[in-house]
Amino acid sequence: MITVRKAHERGRANFGWLDSRHTFSFGSYYDPQHMGFSELRVINDDIVQPGAGFDTHGHRDMEIISYVLEGSIAHKDSEGNVKILPAGEFQLMSAGSGIYHREYNASDTSPLRFLQIWIQPSETGGQPGYQQKAFGREPGITSIATPDGQGGTLKIKQDASLSQIILLPGESVPITPQRNVFIHQVDGQLSVNDTILAPGDGAMITQESDILLSNLGAEPVTALVFDLP
Repeated sequence: MITVRKAHERGRANFGWLDSRHTFSFGSYYDPQHMGFSELRVINDDIVQPGAGFDTHGHRDMEIISYVLEGSIAHKDSEGNVKILPAGEFQLMSAGSGIYHREYNASDTSPLRFLQIWIQPSETGGQPGYQQKAFGREPGITSIATPDGQGGTLKIKQDASLSQIILLPGESVPITPQRNVFIHQVDGQLSVNDTILAPGDGAMITQESDILLSNLGAEPVTALVFDLP
């Protein structure tokens, strides 16, 4: 079964400095029909104005992934990490027993756009951790995060994985899910077993033995695919 959450159906919060779309309930946006999917709790599509950002705040017991679409994030946390996360790179912050951090638009002239993703960990507590990596833009399936960090992927504290799908016009790729799958459409239009996803759409997939992802358009397609328990 494929259930689509359309981009325009998402929740929204606009504070002037931040304009955010919420796939699932978050902050003041509450929808009992969209509290998450499996262990996936948050997908926020955030646009941050130049020079603005999230002041220092804390998290615990959450795997937090950031994926920069435009601009750069300036990151600083209580574990001593001071980093710049440019467009195209992924960051995984394991909050563990507790971590404080701030995330700012590194530019004073250009907006920042990034995806903020939260996944519930399979274990609580433990030492907080920070990982950051660029995985390139090669067409096909690229593994981003896995439970054991295999192949240089980010190591996530959950029996879950994240992949990036990039398809050129006319390309297709099959996947054979054994569990729950969530697809977040980033760019272009993706056909998922003939169900069309536009940018910002999400697809919750359960009890499907075969999935064919296809680019039927004239521009490249980018999507994030979550394999979840």
